[in-house]
Amino acid sequence: MESAQNLKRRMKSVQNIGQITKAMELVAATKMRRAQELALVSRPYSYSALELLGILSNLKDVPMPEILQARPIRKMAFVLMTSDKGLAGSFNSAVIRKFEEFLRHPMSGGRTPEDAVYIAVGQKAKSYLERRKLDVIASFNRVGDLTKPEEAEPIADFLIKGYERHDFDGATAFFTTFVTALRQDAVARDFLPVEFDLIKQSIEDTIPRAGRYADYAKSESFFESENPEYLIEPSPAEVLTKLAPRLLKTRIYHMILEANASEHSARRVAMKNASENAGELSENLNVEYNKSRQAAITRELTEITAGAEALK
Repeated sequence: MESAQNLKRRMKSVQNIGQITKAMELVAATKMRRAQELALVSRPYSYSALELLGILSNLKDVPMPEILQARPIRKMAFVLMTSDKGLAGSFNSAVIRKFEEFLRHPMSGGRTPEDAVYIAVGQKAKSYLERRKLDVIASFNRVGDLTKPEEAEPIADFLIKGYERHDFDGATAFFTTFVTALRQDAVARDFLPVEFDLIKQSIEDTIPRAGRYADYAKSESFFESENPEYLIEPSPAEVLTKLAPRLLKTRIYHMILEANASEHSARRVAMKNASENAGELSENLNVEYNKSRQAAITRELTEITAGAEALK
């Protein structure tokens, strides 16, 4: 049987780990709620901008910005969005599995993964893509936790310029959507070229399906007005040129916020499980410690009794 001293040392270590994981669980829960709030409070602006995009897109004889124009796809850009840190359960592995499942299926036009370029968001994504020796043309780190809208701009600017330079002809992102505090789904979403329906769906998906914010919804539809008339200055073309990139940045920002909420939710669950396991292990060690002490006391009593008998 292990000595009482070693058992006591192990008990102390397990208790310390349990305290750390409990603190991490509480921090992750706070960050998860904050990420949800940030995504939801930005929705009214997103809906208003999207409404204007829909109206301008339907105008006749208005030249469309290049990021609103689809073209034949010769090369795709794949954006893999993970966390910078671990200790988040299956959060990162779920995104990577979704990405690998996509690559296993034949790509349209007979293309292969070598015909694509890859963009990593998060240190885990960068490490994974480099291990697979894929063509990583850019990587972005430290976009987790409480992300501000301007932190999404470098990613959006890189994608917009790459699309305009014809470095790639479309872009698909792999990230995790927040469904509930106990469920997060890894998904693949196309986001270049910019399309009205895809952005609308992306904004609507920011509402969790259960929990505190499940009943959050806009009070009126922004998409049911009948051909409203606008006086547009300086011109519809210039407004579209400014509006389309802004909507793309907003969509990428929403993707990051959903991934952040999913990451912190997965980390909260992982730390909760770790805390419970630490508590259970501590109880088992305490039982072993008591047994060890009892055995030591019994042994000493036996030795004392045997010594007293020998002196008679």
